[in-house]
Amino acid sequence: MFKRPRRNRKSSVIRKMVQETRVSVEDLIFPLFVIEGENEKAEVASMPGIYRYSPDLLLTEIGECMALGLKSFAIFPSLPEDKKDKMASESTNVEGLYLQTISDIKATYEDACIITDVAMDPYSSDGHDGIVQDGKILNDETLEILAEMAVAQAKAGADIVAPSDMMDGRVEFIREALDDEGFEEVSIMAYTAKYASAFYGPFRDALDSAPKFGDKKTYQMDPANRREALIEAELDESEGADFLMVKPALPYLDVIRTLKQDFDLPIAAYNVSGEYAMIKAADQQGWLDGTQAMQECLLSIKRAGADVILTYFAKEFALLSN
Repeated sequence: MFKRPRRNRKSSVIRKMVQETRVSVEDLIFPLFVIEGENEKAEVASMPGIYRYSPDLLLTEIGECMALGLKSFAIFPSLPEDKKDKMASESTNVEGLYLQTISDIKATYEDACIITDVAMDPYSSDGHDGIVQDGKILNDETLEILAEMAVAQAKAGADIVAPSDMMDGRVEFIREALDDEGFEEVSIMAYTAKYASAFYGPFRDALDSAPKFGDKKTYQMDPANRREALIEAELDESEGADFLMVKPALPYLDVIRTLKQDFDLPIAAYNVSGEYAMIKAADQQGWLDGTQAMQECLLSIKRAGADVILTYFAKEFALLSN
C-alpha cells in the first residue's frame, strides 16, 4: 500500500495532535545574574535581552516571571574584584550579596524553586573552580570549600544546589555535608558532563569570571569524549545526585541521549550563553527568525532526552506561551 505520511501534516490541528515532543514552561529554568547595588540593571553586551540585576530589581524580575508561570530560577552572582580571594571566602558570607539575595527571594516568593551555583570561580581571585596552588587546581582540598558553600546556600533557602565545578567526589562530599546539617531534602543537580567549551564566553563576560591564567581543561571534559560522560554519570548517581546535567546542550545532544538511555535520574541540559548569543546575533542581522530558531533548539534538546532545560530563552518562551 502506498503510504502518505503527509496526511498527518495537512493542518495545524492535526500536526499538534501527533506532535511527539513538547516543551512547556514547567520544563525550563531561567538563569539570572545578581549584582551589588540598588535599582541597578545592566545588559550583558554579548547576551542581548539578558541583564545583571541588583537584588531589588531581581525580585521584580522574578515576580514577572512567576506571573508567566515560570517558577524555577538559577541564580549566579557577579562580584567586584575586591570581594574575591584565593579561598572564595565570600561564598559563605551570610550577609553577602549571594546568600542574602537567595534568602530574600525565598522570603518573597515561597513557591519559587531556587537553584544555586556551587563553584569557586565567581568568588575566586584566580577565576578557577578550585583552589590553585603552584599553577595546579587542587581537587580534595577544594571539596571542603564546596561543601561549606552548599550548606550555606541551603541555610539561605536553596531548593537545589548545583555543583558546577567538576571536582572528583564533590557530589558525595556535598551530600554528606547537607545531610549532617539536616538538609536531607535539599536536592543536588550535578553538572555531570560539563565540557571545556567555547560556548561559555558570554557567561564569563556576565560574571567577569574568566580564569586569570590557563584554562579549565584539567577538570572540565574534553569535547571529543562521550563514553567519559558515562563514567561521570555513574559516579554522580552513586554519590547521591538527584539530577544529571549536560552542559552545553546543542553540541552535545548525543550525550543527553546517552545519559537518558542509561540512567533513571532526571536529565538536565544547559542551553548556554554562547548558544543564546548566536541565535540573538543572527536574528539581529536578519539571517534567521530568532523566535523560530529558539523554539526549534529547545525542542531538539527536549527531544534528545532532557527533562529540564536551563535556558536564557526561558522568559521569552514563557511570554510566547501566555
